[in-house]
Amino acid sequence: MPELYHTPVVRAEMLIRRPVEVVFEAFIEPAITTKFWFTKSSGRVEEGKKVKWEWEMYGVSDRVFVKRLEENERIHIQSSDGTEVEWTFVSRKENETMVTILNSGFKGSGDEIVNTAIDSMGGYTMVLCGLKALLEHNIILNLVPDKAPDFHVK
Repeated sequence: MPELYHTPVVRAEMLIRRPVEVVFEAFIEPAITTKFWFTKSSGRVEEGKKVKWEWEMYGVSDRVFVKRLEENERIHIQSSDGTEVEWTFVSRKENETMVTILNSGFKGSGDEIVNTAIDSMGGYTMVLCGLKALLEHNIILNLVPDKAPDFHVK
């Protein structure tokens, strides 16, 4: 069986045709984020703060620590499982923002690390697609709840 020599770093990115201030705000303001990602949050994303995010349809949550927040440029968090996620926002033109999400620090066996990284890549890509639809077309796609409806809790 092949050996894992390097822990993967997941990269998901998307061009969002909206100003950087609008795109950045979508990730720190729960009233917006709950329209394309999690269903509930204990508050805004602020540097040095712990925030609880919930996906009520799946009965799961995560407590994240906001390690760094640079307005309209970067968000860096650490999840309760020890993984780290960093969002960067680059204004390209007046109405375009390139969003890049890096997820790293996966733990477990080689197979577990690879499976988690693959799942993370798909998840963050889906989040960016949902954000794009919301901010560019004002459409809520319900991607996260519709990804695995058989796993919804009652």
